Amino acid sequence: MSDPHQPPVPGDAPQPHAGQPYPAQQYPAPQYPAPQYPAQPHLGQPYPPQAYGHPAPYGAYDPYAGVPWSDKSRTTAGLLQLLLPLVGVCGVGRLYAGQTAIGLVQLIGFFVGVVLTGVLLGFVVAPAIWLWSVVDGIVLLSSGGRDSYGRPLR
Repeated sequence: MSDPHQPPVPGDAPQPHAGQPYPAQQYPAPQYPAPQYPAQPHLGQPYPPQAYGHPAPYGAYDPYAGVPWSDKSRTTAGLLQLLLPLVGVCGVGRLYAGQTAIGLVQLIGFFVGVVLTGVLLGFVVAPAIWLWSVVDGIVLLSSGGRDSYGRPLR
């Protein structure tokens, strides 16, 4: 870049002076296709049911978010998750809601912890998974959760 106080050197690109615009470039304007946006539902109108795997029954949509409710109950899932650990079975509420990975980890992990109680490792594993399951049941009861399709529990 040349110094503005020096005369231009031949071969340098002309520099605009202070207050003057740059010379116009002769580039063609890019031609882009018009964007195609999907129709967005308005407040209270449901999304199409096929977006969540299978159709929801009539009237089973959240009126504010417009997403379909799950066919599973959050009260049932929360009570299963909260009360069954009292008799030694963890993770059933998550299995009911369709979240099989979390449910199986809690169910199998608790039984493995009980089996490992003989080698003293189970005294750490079993209570930790039991506590996780009980707290998970409280969370399901208070704020709900989602089913395997990502829909909020009723």
